Amino acid sequence: MILEVKCYATLVKYQPEQKDLLLGPQPTLRDLIGFLGIPEAELKLRFVNGVHVGLDHELHEGDRVGLFPAVGGG
Repeated sequence: MILEVKCYATLVKYQPEQKDLLLGPQPTLRDLIGFLGIPEAELKLRFVNGVHVGLDHELHEGDRVGLFPAVGGG
C-alpha cells in the first residue's frame, strides 16, 4: 500500500524511507504505528488527509498520514 507518512519532532526516527508499505489487508492506523515501531504512549496527535482520527481508522491507498508526539513548552 502506498502511503505518504510524515513523522514529526521526536517521532522522526520512525519515519519510513519508502512510501510503499506492506501492511496487510484493510490496515488501520494502529497497524501502521505497529509496523513503524512507534510506542502508542509516545503518539499524541494523528492525522489522515488533514483530519484528526483514532487509532482504528482504516487506511486507504494514497492516504497522507501525519504523526505527532506530545509537545511541551511554556
